[in-house]
Amino acid sequence: MKSTRLYFILILAFGISSCASKRSTVLQSPTNKKDVHRSIENTRTSSGTSSSGLNYISQYKDIAIAEMNQYGIPASIKLAQALLESGSGNSYLAREANNHFGIKCGGVWSGKSVTRPDDKVDDCFRVYDNPEQSFRDHSQFLLRKRYEKLFLLDKNDYRGWARGLKDAGYATNPRYPDLLIDLIERYQLYKYDRAEASYVAKEQREEKVEEIIQEKAVQEPQVQTEQIKNAVAMIIHEVKASETLFSISTKYRISVEQLKQLNGLSSDNLSIGQLLVISK
Repeated sequence: MKSTRLYFILILAFGISSCASKRSTVLQSPTNKKDVHRSIENTRTSSGTSSSGLNYISQYKDIAIAEMNQYGIPASIKLAQALLESGSGNSYLAREANNHFGIKCGGVWSGKSVTRPDDKVDDCFRVYDNPEQSFRDHSQFLLRKRYEKLFLLDKNDYRGWARGLKDAGYATNPRYPDLLIDLIERYQLYKYDRAEASYVAKEQREEKVEEIIQEKAVQEPQVQTEQIKNAVAMIIHEVKASETLFSISTKYRISVEQLKQLNGLSSDNLSIGQLLVISK
């Protein structure tokens, strides 16, 4: 009788142990849907990208590639500049004027314009009918004589292009090249520089660019150095960990409401790496 009872107890203990083991396996299983979803969210957060940035790239990458194919400007550079200058498409100029690069009117602009406070209270900025026109005008803006050395670089040399833009006077921010390079590497924009199915031959592209440069050099008057430096001045803030709209607004001495209006924000939620327009 005792041996029978002992045998029964051993079987019961084994069954409980087996069930506990299975339960533990289920709880730790990496295929659990909630755990997988949570893991994906953590990956997105740790990558330093934002949903607004990813959406912007998805919307405009084909335009950037088409411009690269025609003019030889790396798609990665154009997308990074657009992200930075427009605050991922949230700036006033991008939303209301289709101006994604913050390009000012200049002496040769005869199209529509809008005045916004920047270096001056009433600085004049170009207005486009659609974003495509803004991307095209940006390409032609870079065909000025002062940027011609950039076109001698390999189109995959986005670091050289980023530094060359600063050296040529495109922006006054000393960290401008670093900001572009960081965006390109964080969002892997360099992969779009390889999309060259319809890319024209290098010799043909160089000839075309040289022709356009010569043509624009004749048409455009000389621009003063100070005007060049301030042509696309803009303040962009990249959100860091633990920062809030209030702390950022305090830093730049503007109200939270102004900050939300400038960036088209409907809530106070921010994500690490998000680009916020501070002025313009």
